[in-house]
Amino acid sequence: MKARFRAHEGRKYMEYQSFLIKYAEIGIKGKNRYLFEDALVKQINHALKSVDGGFLVSKESGRIYAQASKPFDYDEAVEALKKVFGIAAICPMVQVEDKGYADLKEQVKEYIDQVYPDKRFTFKVAARRANKHYPIGSEQINRDLGEVILETFPETKVDVHNPDVLLRVEVRQKINIFSQTIAGPGGMPVGTNGKAMLLLSGGIDSPVAGYMIAKRGVRLEAVYFHAPPYTSDRAKQKVIDLAKLVSRYAGPVLLHIVNFTDIQLYIYDQCPHEELTIIMRRYMMRIAERIAEANHCHGLITGESIGQVASQTMQSLAATDDACSMPVFRPVIGFDKQEIVDVAERIGTFETSIQPFEDCCTIFVAKHPVTKPNLGIIRRSEENLAEKIDELVETAMGTVETIWCR
Repeated sequence: MKARFRAHEGRKYMEYQSFLIKYAEIGIKGKNRYLFEDALVKQINHALKSVDGGFLVSKESGRIYAQASKPFDYDEAVEALKKVFGIAAICPMVQVEDKGYADLKEQVKEYIDQVYPDKRFTFKVAARRANKHYPIGSEQINRDLGEVILETFPETKVDVHNPDVLLRVEVRQKINIFSQTIAGPGGMPVGTNGKAMLLLSGGIDSPVAGYMIAKRGVRLEAVYFHAPPYTSDRAKQKVIDLAKLVSRYAGPVLLHIVNFTDIQLYIYDQCPHEELTIIMRRYMMRIAERIAEANHCHGLITGESIGQVASQTMQSLAATDDACSMPVFRPVIGFDKQEIVDVAERIGTFETSIQPFEDCCTIFVAKHPVTKPNLGIIRRSEENLAEKIDELVETAMGTVETIWCR
């Protein structure tokens, strides 16, 4: 398909009609690679539905193409693709029919003229002849196209070691011409590695944790523990907004909202106050695990980081894990706070996370919380809850509100 051009700020610029999508990790998947490719194609199709370009997404021998059938917003398309896990690089390209070697030279001249108004750059041509029936070898293509560029644009210079422009020409059934590479998010396509339940709060850490696990191909559901009137509807909406922001990368997220007030109050009345955070956290894990099992999840995800707060010491994490049998994934466990903030800013959740609406985890905080809980003592303290806790948990489970966040 021949590229089209349009006026912009007093000059012409390239109106790309195709993207070459590159992947990395998928390429080492052996005989199962096609499953990951198909999942990536599906995710790209989903992402580009929001872009009015009539895109056709296809794959061919280790390459994935997204081709528009009508004019589209280039920046919007790139932003959509940059949120698709599994994409290593996005290359806006011109794809042309093989009409002979002379035509290829003309296409390259036109490409350079439109993409680079300022011709004072160094370049290198890197051809790849995937179609072995093409009569000209890769090295000869490199030399010939380099010569054409030098003759047509004498301001340019060749630099084979560190060029300003690396012009790639891939000879396949059609010929791909591209020179720009936009970094993708990497990772694996969502849905290729099962499903997990994210314990989502209104803080900075848990949305980042969800993003990082989704990047490994895991589909997300989420659970939020709401405690009205101690937490407001604005706090609840904040968490819904965070789930929607995460869904831009992870796909639609089913958010389960648990009314946790009565359980918190009962624990507050019956247990030592220095153990409140640990015991409440243990019941959150138990409830999250039940919801996860009912929704066919394979693990829980939290945003805990070792030593960040009293409930995240090694001993506290061990006490929390004891409350459930599912594996608990903590992708930010070795991060310091600034590293987590950096990711939150990059993925667009930070500004929402810092909105000053109270979170249910901060309401019943002891003045001197235990930092090295003894598991035996914690279990004995939980015996004080025996009279009503099961009933309260069942009530909470029976009144869970579910919302699709997308």
